[in-house]
Amino acid sequence: MLKLGVNIDHVATLRQARYRSAEGAGAIPEPDPVWAAIEAELAGANGVTVHLREDRRHIQERDVRLIRQTLRSSLNLEMADAPEIVAFAEEIRPNEVCFVPEKRQELTTEGGLNVAAGSRTLPRTVARLRKAGIHVSLFIDPVPDRVSAAANTGANFVELHTGTYANASNETEAAAEVKKLIRAAELAHKLGLRVNAGHGLNYQNTPGILAVPYLETLNTGHAIISRALFVGLRQAVREMLTVMGIG
Repeated sequence: MLKLGVNIDHVATLRQARYRSAEGAGAIPEPDPVWAAIEAELAGANGVTVHLREDRRHIQERDVRLIRQTLRSSLNLEMADAPEIVAFAEEIRPNEVCFVPEKRQELTTEGGLNVAAGSRTLPRTVARLRKAGIHVSLFIDPVPDRVSAAANTGANFVELHTGTYANASNETEAAAEVKKLIRAAELAHKLGLRVNAGHGLNYQNTPGILAVPYLETLNTGHAIISRALFVGLRQAVREMLTVMGIG
């Protein structure tokens, strides 16, 4: 059955906008992404995604530690292949790690991982994390050579980047992107990779992505957190589950 992973990075973004440090007597940094993780789980989400960036612009180590201790469902840790964060992942042992490209100036992850460019270090890192009992995923564009390169690293999963599909300006462009995603998912499955997908998915465009075969988890965050401002996080998660046909 298809699963929903809720990305709660933007809860931490809102917190950091006001509380870069707990200044002042009695300051309680809020909103707390740990509580957001609990709310998402209670609403029926199958897991939570957080991105511990090298510049710590939103999610902090404290958040990841507490979420790992509290969550009963799956924790997916997005990260760059950076030694400090790889060591942190080995310590925390999330259920899954997803390697993503990372730029200092970007608002959110832009595009998939260039697996070939990181081929010298990625296979060793993947092996380290798998030895620690962590499933490893690579966030990639739905392009055959990226899928093949991902398989060569020894990863368990690919997470197919759906951003181009989500940003399509018309139905024809969207349909063309879905065909690319279908072909990429079929190749990944053939090569022994499990398949997740995410980026830019919302309440309107998610149904179109359900045509992609072998999908295990859809990871999405911005749309859910935005909707939660008006209806609450539990309701926002439940509405997404309904859109996905699993609510």
